[in-house]
Amino acid sequence: MKLATLKTGGRDGSLVVVDQGLKTAVHVKEIAETLQYALENWEVCEPALNDVYSRLNAGGVVDAFPFDPAEAHSPLPRSFQWCEASVWISHLERCRKATNRELPPGLYQEPGMYQGASDSFVPPGSPMVCSDENWQPDLEAGVCVITSDVPMGTRSHDAAKYIKLVVLVNDFSLRRLQPDEMAKGLGVLQCKPANAYSPVAVTPRALGKYWDGKLLNRRVHVHVRGELLGKPHAGRDALFNFPQLLEHLARTRNLEAGTIIGAGTVSNYDMEAGFGCLLEKRAQEIFDNGKAETPFLRYGDSIRIECFDDDGASIFGAIEQVLASSDEG
Repeated sequence: MKLATLKTGGRDGSLVVVDQGLKTAVHVKEIAETLQYALENWEVCEPALNDVYSRLNAGGVVDAFPFDPAEAHSPLPRSFQWCEASVWISHLERCRKATNRELPPGLYQEPGMYQGASDSFVPPGSPMVCSDENWQPDLEAGVCVITSDVPMGTRSHDAAKYIKLVVLVNDFSLRRLQPDEMAKGLGVLQCKPANAYSPVAVTPRALGKYWDGKLLNRRVHVHVRGELLGKPHAGRDALFNFPQLLEHLARTRNLEAGTIIGAGTVSNYDMEAGFGCLLEKRAQEIFDNGKAETPFLRYGDSIRIECFDDDGASIFGAIEQVLASSDEG
């Protein structure tokens, strides 16, 4: 099943079911007006939504309309909780080594995770707004899961059943602001503006062979300024998986339905895979050439993040954004 949230309908938007090919959609107000409501009542809503999805794919929904990703918000325009880990450790290793910093040994033994701001996200086609382009704006291409209610103490072997949807994310970052904020040891806020998520959220069942219950087994195609930055594989080189992240986060608390958990910037040890962010590419340039050459984002620069199936069709739709000043945004 594929779901999207249109911008109309208030702060939480309007839930629609989208067909497999992302061509048509249908409103489902009689089942759930918002995705948050559907997640909170998943046992009741999921069968009804899946029935609509099946009929939509068969062409049997009379009030279906063309799906326009430009009209979509992030699937959850806001969330009770957004947390992110960094499971593709090659990303951290490259970025830390380029600045002569050691990784804490604990990151290899259990997930490192932070809780970010989630009171508002931006649509996947909206600008990345930044007041000063000298703050070194950067994209971070990642994969996230969205959960139903998760009980405290859930173990990884039992956690997959709480993963209801999978999305892509641009975890927008301001690199120049990161070091000072991280050095305070209390988390990151100013250096992490609002994220954008893929236009469409997909259930694990609909992902089929591309989802093994733990990770998304597809490449994430990342373009910056119209050129391919990389296509790292989200199913490879991960030190931890999503069920393990759920266990880590739920160790001391219940997780509310609509919790979004990210796994960090997708990264591979294979250099042919390229990169999911500019910081990592710049780090590799320091190793190869002695200095970073690729600039961070400047006003007007574009980014695109997308996954494809074996036939070349987009799975989640594309995150397409342009960096804009606060005056423009």
